[in-house]
Amino acid sequence: MIKALFLDVDGTLISFKTHEVPASTLEALRRAHARGVRLFIATGRAAGDLEQLEEILYDGVVALNGADCLMRDGTPVARHPVPRADFERAMELSDRYGFSLAFELNEGLFINRLSPAAKEWSRLVAHPMPVETDLYALFDKVECCQMCFFFDPELEREVMPQLPGLVTGRWCPIFVDVNVRGVDKATGMAEFAAHFGFAHDETMAFGDGGNDVAMLRAAGVGVAMGNACDEALGAADHVTASVDDDGILKALEKFGVIDKQ
Repeated sequence: MIKALFLDVDGTLISFKTHEVPASTLEALRRAHARGVRLFIATGRAAGDLEQLEEILYDGVVALNGADCLMRDGTPVARHPVPRADFERAMELSDRYGFSLAFELNEGLFINRLSPAAKEWSRLVAHPMPVETDLYALFDKVECCQMCFFFDPELEREVMPQLPGLVTGRWCPIFVDVNVRGVDKATGMAEFAAHFGFAHDETMAFGDGGNDVAMLRAAGVGVAMGNACDEALGAADHVTASVDDDGILKALEKFGVIDKQ
């Protein structure tokens, strides 16, 4: 019996084409919640960046790829901030290799230099342009749980071995999310499972990107969207239709989480 759903946002709940949650998804999740199934958002986004999901009756958020887990009302469950030494080393590498580095915060994306890739990110996810700022000064004022590096996979392979305490998650070719090593959506799922007392085999996870792979493997049922990347498709127990073709509704009906109508 599935007791909890963990749902990625971009490309899973929200369409890259319409920048909206399909009506079929909203209705399917409403029906699941009415049957007592708990709903959790599992995203690379910050918890303060979920305005488009207000209609979903979710219980908690695995935000920033598991680095910031909290209840819908903001009550913290677990938090894993980036250590200062790792941040400072990352800034050195940003200057050396010329890639942009940003903090993902509830207040928005704050970046050391605005690059074409960062502007493309803004267009892709329909978000305000990142704000150029002094990240050294900002680090002293906030608790940063996730950075974003705007570079391609080739540069990622060169840079990241120089940051052994950090790990990347990629769901877009132009940038990566960067978190403390050992933290991902699967660890966030485990922290909520322990908090609420349900087992891993009682969970179902939905995702489409590389940062969803660990969660899809750890869930009782891992479901990749039809629009998912190869890594997510390979990690899933089941592949449903795309976000734009009622994929979540179809999977929930197939596995009996909700009744077919």
